[in-house]
Amino acid sequence: MPQLIALDYRDPDAPAAFVESLRATGFGVLRHHPLETALVARIYAEWEAFFASDQTAAYRVDRDTQDGYFSRQDAESAKGQTLQDIKEYFHFYPWGRCPPGLRANLMRYYRASHDLAATLLGWIEQHSPPEVSRRYREPLSHMIEGSEVTLLRILRYPPLSGEEQAVRAAAHEDINLLTILPVSNAPGLQVLGLDGGWIDVPCDAGQVVVNIGDMLAEASGGYFPSTTHRVINPVDEDRSRSRLSLPLFLHPRPDVVLSDRHTAGTYLKERLRELGVA
Repeated sequence: MPQLIALDYRDPDAPAAFVESLRATGFGVLRHHPLETALVARIYAEWEAFFASDQTAAYRVDRDTQDGYFSRQDAESAKGQTLQDIKEYFHFYPWGRCPPGLRANLMRYYRASHDLAATLLGWIEQHSPPEVSRRYREPLSHMIEGSEVTLLRILRYPPLSGEEQAVRAAAHEDINLLTILPVSNAPGLQVLGLDGGWIDVPCDAGQVVVNIGDMLAEASGGYFPSTTHRVINPVDEDRSRSRLSLPLFLHPRPDVVLSDRHTAGTYLKERLRELGVA
């Protein structure tokens, strides 16, 4: 089975190689990046305890603002799927609700991952061919200035019995520009390759996975593909473990024009309706 190759963030050739990986697969994997692995591990431990507590009821999702706790029953279904994914999660925005004792580490990570995402967006701008750059209604880095809809999701896939009909996350594409994903505490993420086969995404400590969302595909006229990915159920003793994940979904301001068809705001509303969460 083919593998995604981790690139060294510090390498002078990393920007071009990273953008080529995005172009070829929709994904890039980076090592020696600026995100703190120890901070991610602390967040995983803190939020594992939150999900196991009775605090969740006090933070149940607000459907209008989309912040707060999504239970298994509230969780989204992938577009075109009838079964809900096997997961629960918390949506964190700097302006939104959060348990007070958990906010500081989330804000620290949110800022760091947002800064990394902005840098990577600059790499994409730099290495977009002229005919693709002309499609951008404004520079990509400008699209996120002042945005209040970039989302940090604290995601927990619970232990499994082996009798489940659904999977932890059915095959789907992300809505946003870029997704920044530090390595989970367990494997399971796969990306759909160009040959139709599923590729395992590395789960090595200290790496970060980046993928293209639908909005960047829309803005680039499909040059950068929003690649299908999923999280499969483990088949061995790992079923008894929960899996934690911490994706940052980088969103432009709602007024940003992506194409003749959509602004970022209209695109997001359409997709949230399709996912059954709005």
